[in-house]
Amino acid sequence: MKKIIYFILIIIMVSGLTGCGKNDVLKRVEKNKVIVMGTNAAFPPFEYREGEEILGFDVEIANKIAEKLGVELKIEDMQFKGLIPALQAGKIDFIAAGMSINEERAKNVDFSDGYYEASQVIITMKDNTEIQGPEDLKNKKIGVQLGTTGDEEASKIEGAEIIKFDTGFMAIRDLQNGKIDAVILDSEPAKKFVEGNEDIQILPNELTKEYYAIAVPKENEEFLEIVNSVLEEMKESGEYDRLIEKYFE
Repeated sequence: MKKIIYFILIIIMVSGLTGCGKNDVLKRVEKNKVIVMGTNAAFPPFEYREGEEILGFDVEIANKIAEKLGVELKIEDMQFKGLIPALQAGKIDFIAAGMSINEERAKNVDFSDGYYEASQVIITMKDNTEIQGPEDLKNKKIGVQLGTTGDEEASKIEGAEIIKFDTGFMAIRDLQNGKIDAVILDSEPAKKFVEGNEDIQILPNELTKEYYAIAVPKENEEFLEIVNSVLEEMKESGEYDRLIEKYFE
């Protein structure tokens, strides 16, 4: 009988410790009156810096989430590869960073409904006549942003040497300096970089079709429902279309 009671007590203690360690976003937000968005603010027009301020399409969605909860929005700017570990550790409450839904990430986070259809594209120098499409990337030096879908797609190319950067801007800079042959990047940031640099171009072939979504910690169903309701309300009210026009047209 003493052994049975002992094991019951052990089970209760372990269960209690597990419960205390749960990454409960809504409880943390209610306590702190702040919700923390994790992002990589080098991904225009979704998130970018103007001076000390972080702006962009994703930031506007994040502000709506904070408004829905009646709390202040705080933004943590970090390397893209560090976002999911920071979310799992409870250092941030959600990720809004032009993050594409995929099976590997979905093992570690829960995704909201997709809010933007995107693709991966190839950027080259305008005077590059050798690379005309994906088939010409074999055995080439390709720049990517570390941990992104572009990084994953580049890894599939036969014989390619993959050079990984913390930001897309750094990859573009090395392309212009002749250190790499091409960059694989998300379509909208690619357009912004090309707009400001007349010496580079986007090839017409898209490598993927994917959806960006908000990422939240596992086992936060109520919070995920709130995020999805904000996205739905923005679409129904016309706010989403206004943001599309503001940032992409």
